[in-house]
Amino acid sequence: MTAASGRRMGISTGTCAAGAAKAAALRLFTGGCPRKVSVTLPSGEEISLDVEESPDGRCGVVKDAGDDIDATDGLTVMARIELDEREGGMAFSAGEGVGTVTLPGLKVPPGEPAINPVPRTMIESSVREVVGDRAARVEISVPGGEKAAERTFNKRLGIVGGLSILGTTGRVRPMDESSVLESLSLELNTHAARGRSIVMLTFAGTGERALRLAWNLPDGVVVQAANEMGYALDECVNLGIGSVMIAGHPGKMLKISAGGFKTNNRVSDGRIEALCTHAALISGSRDLVRRVYESVTTEAAMDILDESLSAADLRTLWNSLAERASKRCAERSFGALEVGAAFVRNDGRVLGASENAARLIERIRNVPL
Repeated sequence: MTAASGRRMGISTGTCAAGAAKAAALRLFTGGCPRKVSVTLPSGEEISLDVEESPDGRCGVVKDAGDDIDATDGLTVMARIELDEREGGMAFSAGEGVGTVTLPGLKVPPGEPAINPVPRTMIESSVREVVGDRAARVEISVPGGEKAAERTFNKRLGIVGGLSILGTTGRVRPMDESSVLESLSLELNTHAARGRSIVMLTFAGTGERALRLAWNLPDGVVVQAANEMGYALDECVNLGIGSVMIAGHPGKMLKISAGGFKTNNRVSDGRIEALCTHAALISGSRDLVRRVYESVTTEAAMDILDESLSAADLRTLWNSLAERASKRCAERSFGALEVGAAFVRNDGRVLGASENAARLIERIRNVPL
């Protein structure tokens, strides 16, 4: 399958794990791994995967990242299943090459194998097709995964012993910067061509859903800039769009407030440093700043702030960061843009916003569709 750019798409480690686990479940009843299995992706697409059998009886699926540059490309995701006669839940364990979470703030709690929620759902659904409601333990392993994890950010996130099993769509879309920029330019141009003088920018689909929840926005008013927020702002200037509202999850917005307009994790950061600065200005607590600074994820740092600051101080903190993000964006445009900013959690809860945000959002609501 190919992406819009014409480059070949791949499959996620989560999809591989689901396929390997389904094959391992079938092996329990047939005595051998099947040559192929089908797996249903979160989108509803059904794909067929080739299966390999290891000498020790595990079933595996080789990760194919397509045309993407991926540390896990070519590795085999293996599965083994222990089945109980009784009905019950499904537990997961980390075999060789799969990491274990050791710090809070990630999508799975400390002590659990680093298998993210969507892959867990895919694995369970695939295995349940074979074993029904019986209790089961699924071990996922990736031979060579511990070495490959050295080329990821797992160590910084407190994931030890190997890779994470990831994926939200089941597919790997190849990174193609030129096509992303071209698509972004085209989308912004459609807004300019309809005479719109204001747009709302966010980072991706999750952010757009959160913004629509937060402010009950209609379809067609939010532009997803991915990691190219700086480019999007520049294009707004070029196209004569004079006002921009930028909003999204703190994990990305904090980079904007720190002056990082290309938000890919390999290019810019500054999230924790921005939080520390504003927390220090508001609380004056060296201990709080130290604890935030030592956090390995934005979510963990936010949990510390939620526990330590009053509701009023939290509003002040996030409003201050939003003002800073707004100022950074306006400065980038050399004053050509009026920019509002807001920090919004994925559930649509607005943490903080710049002073001009409410006015700009009302303008966006009234844009002719």
